[in-house]
Amino acid sequence: MRILSGIQPSGRLHLGNYFGALRKHIELQGEHECFYFIANYHALTTINQAERLEEFTREVALTYLALGLDPNKAVFFRQSDVPEVTELMWILSCLTPMGLLQRAHSYKDKVAQGLSPNHGLFAYPVLQAADILIYKANLVPVGQDQAQHIEMAQDIQGKFNQAFNCNVLVRPEPLISAEAAVVPGIDGRKMSKSYDNTIELFGPPNQARKRIMSMKTDSTPVDQPKNPETCNVFALLRLLASRDEVAEWDARYRKGGMGYGEAKKRLAELFEETFGPCRKRYEEFARHPEEVERILADGGRRAREVAAQTMREVRKCCGLKTIGG
Repeated sequence: MRILSGIQPSGRLHLGNYFGALRKHIELQGEHECFYFIANYHALTTINQAERLEEFTREVALTYLALGLDPNKAVFFRQSDVPEVTELMWILSCLTPMGLLQRAHSYKDKVAQGLSPNHGLFAYPVLQAADILIYKANLVPVGQDQAQHIEMAQDIQGKFNQAFNCNVLVRPEPLISAEAAVVPGIDGRKMSKSYDNTIELFGPPNQARKRIMSMKTDSTPVDQPKNPETCNVFALLRLLASRDEVAEWDARYRKGGMGYGEAKKRLAELFEETFGPCRKRYEEFARHPEEVERILADGGRRAREVAAQTMREVRKCCGLKTIGG
């Protein structure tokens, strides 16, 4: 099966990104034919500074490689290295109903957060559909809250094939993991850069520890029992600790006689145990930017070969002629 996913370069990646997508992407590379891209075209809806976009793009690349992405197993590339995707977006735009875009949850959410609406933000689902369809992806890993994106891609795929009486574009299906977790930030809300409540994966070790120790908890006295199900610290312990250790912490919470500070200190230790070795790889790749660029360029060439073949088929269906064919 061919799997495709992308991630926007919008800053340093954090624990929510890891448990929401990155960990699953790394796991899947040994089981399927995987295409993973850095969605820098998408990032233009909110970033209009060239240096920032280049920096954030490099940050995503370093993080994936540090976490164990193997460019010999997965096609790893920048979205902008395959400009054909924007051509397909235009063709799909000519078939996409306005009503479909107006129903997009993502657009409504971002406008509600205060982002100034622009056409790129509004038409985001069409570019996302082009990303998926140009590689004929069978599966797209998403969280339950992102399932609408795949449903919209399915609608657009069906409209193209029906309009041109062909079966060129493959219907994608969502790959929703039962293990997908909503990761709380240090303030208790969903971890997100827009809330400034994240724990960065590869910031300085003391930075992660400070963020963890500042996590919001309730005012239950040390000697009183505590509810692990409503504790943000316990929610992260559940993600990082072994099953046996999680059971021990659960019992300690319910028994009482334990302060939240103890749980925070253990969480900081687990974080470093998990990501400390990866941070060393991150720093090593950061010292060799030419190697990172080589990996992305090679992935871009491989991805573009697939995209170019799809576009030849699409143009033929549409009656579009180009020089040389």
